[in-house]
Amino acid sequence: MPIKYLPYAPNTVQGQAVLDNITRTRRVLSYRDNGKAIERIVRGMPLYETTETEIVGDANATSSTRNLLLRGECLSACAYLKSCNIELDLVYIDPPFASGADYAKNVYLRRNPHRAQEIEAMEAELELDELRAFEEKMYGDIWNKEDYLNWMFENLHAIKSVMSDRASIYVHLDWHIGHYVKVLMDEVFGEDNFQNEIIWKRTFNSGSSKALSNKFPTNTDTIFRYSKDSQHIFNKQFVPYSTGALKRYDKTDEQGRRYKWNPLATYSQEKLESLIATGEAKIIPTSKYPVYKHYFDADKGTVIDNLWDDIAQIGTFASEREDYSTQKPEALLERIIKASSDENMIVADFFGGSGVTAKVAHDWGRAFVHVDVGVNSLQTARDRLHSAGASFRVLDVQDGVSLFRNPVQTMDKLKSLINGLKNDDKLDAFWEGTISDAKLGAIPVYLPNLLDHGTKVLDVPLMNRVLREALPELADSRDDIKRAIVYYVDIYDRDELEKFIKAENPTLIEIELRDLKEVLDNVVLNDDIEYSMREETDNFIVEITRFTSDRLQQKIDEYNAKRGLRHAKGLLETDDDEADDAAKKPAKFKPIAISDNGLELIEWLSLDCTNAGGAWHSDEEIKIDKKGFVSKNGVKTKEFWNAAISSTRKPLRMKVRNIAGDESVVVLSKS
Repeated sequence: MPIKYLPYAPNTVQGQAVLDNITRTRRVLSYRDNGKAIERIVRGMPLYETTETEIVGDANATSSTRNLLLRGECLSACAYLKSCNIELDLVYIDPPFASGADYAKNVYLRRNPHRAQEIEAMEAELELDELRAFEEKMYGDIWNKEDYLNWMFENLHAIKSVMSDRASIYVHLDWHIGHYVKVLMDEVFGEDNFQNEIIWKRTFNSGSSKALSNKFPTNTDTIFRYSKDSQHIFNKQFVPYSTGALKRYDKTDEQGRRYKWNPLATYSQEKLESLIATGEAKIIPTSKYPVYKHYFDADKGTVIDNLWDDIAQIGTFASEREDYSTQKPEALLERIIKASSDENMIVADFFGGSGVTAKVAHDWGRAFVHVDVGVNSLQTARDRLHSAGASFRVLDVQDGVSLFRNPVQTMDKLKSLINGLKNDDKLDAFWEGTISDAKLGAIPVYLPNLLDHGTKVLDVPLMNRVLREALPELADSRDDIKRAIVYYVDIYDRDELEKFIKAENPTLIEIELRDLKEVLDNVVLNDDIEYSMREETDNFIVEITRFTSDRLQQKIDEYNAKRGLRHAKGLLETDDDEADDAAKKPAKFKPIAISDNGLELIEWLSLDCTNAGGAWHSDEEIKIDKKGFVSKNGVKTKEFWNAAISSTRKPLRMKVRNIAGDESVVVLSKS
């Protein structure tokens, strides 16, 4: 359970129905489960214990106390910031778009230092198609409208509560849900604080968009900009003059400054006469107005408006790519950060992804707060910020949920960890499946959605949904159901909840409550690491001799089985794309095999020579990219990994990350 709940704003009125403030907003958001959001707004933000897991860079630097990477949800992160009296000067969020799409991270085998030639040959043969067999889901953007808007409503209130008076927020969306969120933002921030609707054209060439037969191709996203109040920071942004505009500055004065004559219609007669006397203005008989000298060096360029068609998601952006779905170009964040913040201000992103916002904020002298629920996000952001020379702390919200990489993969694993749970096509989507019992028969099981904070806490509004909607539908469709199991992560006033169930259950179906944390505790398991450590001329060398990951091996086995079956059915690509259909034969299939030492499954290693326990301090680290090249302490090289990592100081423990993002810690001793 949370330590406590913090109010979203000072002097919150107890019981105030925030959605009732504006009639049209209530009408738009009058969904069946709307009370859930209101109840949680009244209750406040959940504040959990927070653990410092790593300190990167100079622990004594001022920036390390302001720069944060926080693994947790938006609500709990805002509660932590509020408890520390941290106010944000700029917020950019790129939340899920409610698009119905799944987003994944491509996972690549690394070059095994003991099988370099074999791995190189395998990579040449398999190319990217085969290596993408290790695709890992990061999150599923699958929501119904009411749940998504209730979730966003809470998040926006939480974010507003930690924004300074001079702050702005940019919310990046697209056509799926943006128009609904605009109404929410009017409600939360006020219509008077709406500043811009920015249209970002993602590619320069419209012809590059996928051709569609029945509608115009979509090539834009929408970014809504709101301020906290009228004191917000805004710095005009400019782009250099175009070639055509420069040609118009075809005159040069005595000092060599380029200028052109512009119409002058607003100056007083006295001012005009003064300008004419100095040669800065003149009257042209053929012109309706006097003209004045407009100098090229007097402006910074053309003022940027709300149509951003000069920042492409492809092209130069390719050099920044982190193989992370939904990653945005640094130029996009640079424009936002420069426009709505000044140096030393704090910039935050609560759906931080690959860490673009934090990295660009650091580049331009701002502090940063990066928040995400996925371990791959924290790792990607952590590595790129380390390479950029940033100092920061990494924190983990202790909300009772032991996540496996991210909520999506945790949900998938839960189904296999709950004994006897099987899919049941006869049940409504509300239920995860059924468990068979010898006496009771089929028992439906409900699991909270770990993507949605609103379902983690089992309370009266959520139980009301179970009793009023899920159970009656269950009773109407299945007369053999006698019991249903409802799992929870946290429970709000269990005694009150038990009384509510007893008084309000309209069916004869018994409800059994179970704590999901007992199952979640079994989700996270370490990989097996064998190593040797030796000392050579004031240098400690730790060599990995064997690495085993049961989870990755299972993934490989699944891939080989799937591809082998396709090969048997003749569904694989052929070696000769130009051959006639009748002459085509299935391409030769070679299963992916991992070596006995398994070193090609390792992505990153770190040695802690400072702390034997507690927060991690990376004194030495190496990272192997997908081409096999090594970065040492954030600096890229053209060297291949030699299966070892070294340090001039005696290492106390080692952390190893596999190619899917799982990290394991080993306390070191000489062998």
